[in-house]
Amino acid sequence: MSTVVLNGAGTTVADITAIARKDAAVEIGPDVYDRLARARAILDQAAASGQQIYGLNTGLGANLKTPVSEHITAFQQQLVRGRGMGVGPTLPRAETRAVMAARLAMLSVGGSGISPPVFDDLLALLNKQIHPILPSIGSIGAGDLVLLSAIARSLIGEGEAEYQGEVQPSGQALKKAGLAPAQLGPKDGLSLLNASAVSVGQGALVVVDGATLLDFQRQAAALSFEALGGNPLILTPAIQLARPGAGQVEEAEKLLGLLEDSSLFEMKAAIQDPLSLRCVAPIHGALAHALKVATEAIEIELNAAADNPLVILDEGRVLSTGNFHTPSLALAFEMLGLAIAQVALASAARFIQLTGSGRNGLPRYLTPVGGASAGFVPLQKTITALVGAIRHKANPVLLDFLPVSEGVEDHATQTPLAVAKCAGIIDLWRHVVACEMLAAAQAIDLKPGHRCGKGTLQIYGFVRETATKLEEDRPLGDNVSALTARLSDE
Repeated sequence: MSTVVLNGAGTTVADITAIARKDAAVEIGPDVYDRLARARAILDQAAASGQQIYGLNTGLGANLKTPVSEHITAFQQQLVRGRGMGVGPTLPRAETRAVMAARLAMLSVGGSGISPPVFDDLLALLNKQIHPILPSIGSIGAGDLVLLSAIARSLIGEGEAEYQGEVQPSGQALKKAGLAPAQLGPKDGLSLLNASAVSVGQGALVVVDGATLLDFQRQAAALSFEALGGNPLILTPAIQLARPGAGQVEEAEKLLGLLEDSSLFEMKAAIQDPLSLRCVAPIHGALAHALKVATEAIEIELNAAADNPLVILDEGRVLSTGNFHTPSLALAFEMLGLAIAQVALASAARFIQLTGSGRNGLPRYLTPVGGASAGFVPLQKTITALVGAIRHKANPVLLDFLPVSEGVEDHATQTPLAVAKCAGIIDLWRHVVACEMLAAAQAIDLKPGHRCGKGTLQIYGFVRETATKLEEDRPLGDNVSALTARLSDE
């Protein structure tokens, strides 16, 4: 098992993915506990001075003006229980681990004022692989309090958690793992809740998956170049440099690399191919750029103090903030969803070109037997249904909110929904890529004498490891599903 060290800086989406999907153990860097101790001392001193501190000696949201002068410690448990309002399907194990890891990374920065023992309790929960049952619906992007309350409840021995493959009462899971329920001190409950760790943890997995699938999409497009007899001169570096759109130069270079040694370079090609082929470098480049923006937005959050109130270590004071609000993150994932949709639509367009009525010297419907054979053409309906679902999910949700908490919270970002939409789009897009790969491989089989490039020959072999050439009509949906599964597992 690998290990990821959280230092309060430098945490990456790859770190979160290793913790979430490979069960990497988490260690804490040497400077983190010093920051936690200093922040806690500043918080305690501010509270002792009589300063009003949100969520420590005041109520939350619409209860902001309600003082909490007695039973301050008990109030933290009340606060945790009172936010357990999430509903809907529970998050999968890997996503739950990503959320817990994201919150630990953010707390390691040292701005929350959380008690070091409670921080250690959260660390132990993750390393002992006790996974609270997190609902998926309840956050509008102004902090993920309602959803994160499930983690806080498990820490104090309430609610349910998965441990050793079994969902059980959290108190029972803690006992089996040799852990005791956490004892929340002033502000500890709010420190566990008031952040966007659900959006950030899930978002880290989304951008990693998106980058992986873009690589497969790139290979599928290169295979379609071979299959359709595309003109590789459109990828000439000078063309890209004449209008260096975001990511365009790099994407053209990667496609050229896949096509190296292809007989395409020896053929008389069309002057201009369909736009889904001719413009593939700028289309893919826009997605590569969107992935970069979303990754940077996630990593800002992973290494930032997004707490409210915030302990400012360098100034020794506690101030209320709006750092839990994530409009840039929401915008990044809205852009990412649209960029993926654009790439998926281009992939689908190439599929239609491949499977249509005898284009580029290919047999109609890519069937070698002709006649009444349906070949690949019924799969056009499937790919149309896929891109319809993708287009629906790509619709922005950033502006869809209502004022809540008596108007105190009158703006929201819907970041969790924007991130979840992207995850759903990627799942659909994966099927589209599989369809294009299958059709392109079939077309190459129907082009005797054609020589694939070094890279495209490898991806052709990858496809043929999963699905054989279509010799007569068969249920191609099974082949699409099998190839889609491989694209997810690789």
